[in-house]
Amino acid sequence: MDLFSQIEDPERDEIFALRKELEQANYQYYVLNTPTMSDYDFDQKLRRLQDLEALHPDMFDANSPTQHVGSDLINEDNVAEQHTTQQREADNVQSTNNAKHITRSPKGFAQVAHKYPMLSLSNTYSQEEVEEWLEKLPEGVEIVCELKFDGLSISLWYENGILTKALTRGDGTKGDNVIENIRTISSIPQSIPIANSQYPIAKNFLELRGEVLLSWEAFERLNKEREAAEEPLFANPRNAASGTLKLQDPNEVARRGLDCYLYYMLGENLPANTHYDRLQIAKQWGFPISDAVKVCHSLEEVMDYIHYWDTERKNLPVATDGIVLKVNDLATQEELGYTAKSPRWAIAYKFPAEKQLTRLNAITYQVGRTGVVTPVANLEPVQLSGTTVQRATLHNEDFIRQLDIREGDMVWVEKGGEIIPKVIGREAPLSGSLEDGASAYSLEVKGEEYTFPTNCPECGANLVRIEGEAAWRCPNESGCPPQIKGKMEHFVSRKAMNIDGLGSETIDLLYSQGLLKNIADIYALTQEDIAKQERLGEKSAQNMLAGIEASKQVPWARVLFALGIRMVGETTAKKITRRFPSIDQLQWATVEQLTAIEDVGEQIAKNIIAYFNDLGNLEIINRLREAGVQMQSIEEEQTPQSDILQGKSIVVSGVFSLHSRDEYKAIIEANGGKNVGSVSKKTSFILAGENMGPEKRKKAESLGVEIITEEAFLAILKGEK
Repeated sequence: MDLFSQIEDPERDEIFALRKELEQANYQYYVLNTPTMSDYDFDQKLRRLQDLEALHPDMFDANSPTQHVGSDLINEDNVAEQHTTQQREADNVQSTNNAKHITRSPKGFAQVAHKYPMLSLSNTYSQEEVEEWLEKLPEGVEIVCELKFDGLSISLWYENGILTKALTRGDGTKGDNVIENIRTISSIPQSIPIANSQYPIAKNFLELRGEVLLSWEAFERLNKEREAAEEPLFANPRNAASGTLKLQDPNEVARRGLDCYLYYMLGENLPANTHYDRLQIAKQWGFPISDAVKVCHSLEEVMDYIHYWDTERKNLPVATDGIVLKVNDLATQEELGYTAKSPRWAIAYKFPAEKQLTRLNAITYQVGRTGVVTPVANLEPVQLSGTTVQRATLHNEDFIRQLDIREGDMVWVEKGGEIIPKVIGREAPLSGSLEDGASAYSLEVKGEEYTFPTNCPECGANLVRIEGEAAWRCPNESGCPPQIKGKMEHFVSRKAMNIDGLGSETIDLLYSQGLLKNIADIYALTQEDIAKQERLGEKSAQNMLAGIEASKQVPWARVLFALGIRMVGETTAKKITRRFPSIDQLQWATVEQLTAIEDVGEQIAKNIIAYFNDLGNLEIINRLREAGVQMQSIEEEQTPQSDILQGKSIVVSGVFSLHSRDEYKAIIEANGGKNVGSVSKKTSFILAGENMGPEKRKKAESLGVEIITEEAFLAILKGEK
């Protein structure tokens, strides 16, 4: 037995405990995109671990969180959990090349070794520590100050001027190649305009690093969509960007609207000898480089930059969480070198998250479309990040019990990503008062122990909690007002029946007048019913009825999605309707038949069967059918336009001018062909546009797979070849 294992030492025990806690936090943050620890708390614990390891050098461990960066790589052990956490967002596997330095992740991304290690930065929350770091540098060095964008690190590879790979940081030595998703970001050039460049070195290998992110606007839009679908909200834009970049469907990635800022250039014999000058050259080439980059020559200039952006960053369209300081001279960077996980020539100053202490006046409850009951904190109004916060989410019963929160408590409120108010903790009860400059709060003895309601706050039905889930639900789907109205709002939404004029306020009004009791009642509305309502009128009535009439042409797949069956999302609905081209067939489907469909698990199958076992739902379906709503796939959807591509496996790669990539994929399927993501001996041919992936081309040539242009492909469809 090891001698040290026989000695009781609290510090050694703390080292083991901190390593375990920080590794779990890394996993939650990088892999699951559901952080359980604030950046500040993580950095403080990491610093404590560094101090303890310095005191006990005999306990050095190369696998300690102090010795490596957090990894976002997906392996066999965590892929299932990540898949569940991300709510089965999309699973069309896209694959790339299979060079010797590449392995395959369980999610379908190729894992590629970085040419240069991709390390993290040392963090500080103290301006005094920034000053100490500057004092350790060689005298007279220039410092480049940059905004620290809160996103996902990315490494872009350009070979002979063409974008060929896009790697996540991964574990610092290898990352996931998410090139197909990166191609959807319009701000990232697909090639470098070498012909107009005075730097011929760009014709060789060039690497640019940066952050993939979501703007506040795109983040709010995405969370509103998820809230309407009663999916878990992203805590902040960084998590949303990370989750989006790891999706398997580039079409969904493109829809969400990722953006990017780049901050570093790597390669051999590159132009310029300073970091700043290289960034300016990259900007000339069309790369997205922030205008906020500045060269500073003194501590005073650095501090002025930090103070300016501590306020001004709140006016930016994207999230920032700090300032990055880098030595400008590249030769000096090399002299200063690196630690095991970060460069010595750079440091990140992190802005502390803004939080405020306020009173929790009451806990109320919201009932969503699927019956989920969510506790909400009603707070004494408090200013936070420029806005007045009065309400914040409390997530679920388990969260409240974990923090031991009770009405009357003083609680800490923070804006997740500076936009979503959330309660993050409580203050222990004290005597006296708390002064905040404007109000005085009496800190009383804690109130009664919290108990979650047993009955629905809206309809009084007994709440149920499904085993394995954190949420309580109201089972009274047909009699609970928020569920009824929520189902109607979902039914008329853009991705479902797309009925203009029937927003939440109008639905609430028509429901209160007794004109809408379920989704079928929408098709019984008359012009008189609508026009006589307050705030509406003849014109509104005409537009609404036109939208209702047009919705009768919505295809069966979207109708199924619109019905609002729990866990049946837009993509899943499409896959189900391919297997069951009419509602009559789907109504009698078994669990075995349903689970045989890709992405349909046992719980989704049970939800579908339960939906059709409800007599009220069957009555609604009959009324929708009588109104003319599409309850089966039309012939054109079921039958291919031709079988000219029957038995052919086709790879689509590149950028096209006559049709979009998605349109070509739809054309292939409509003519009997099969879309595949990777090149193999079984590939019939590659439909290639501009900037076809060089690795795909290389592999196709090695296997003798034919590469054809879009003009040649269209000629095949016409029978001309």
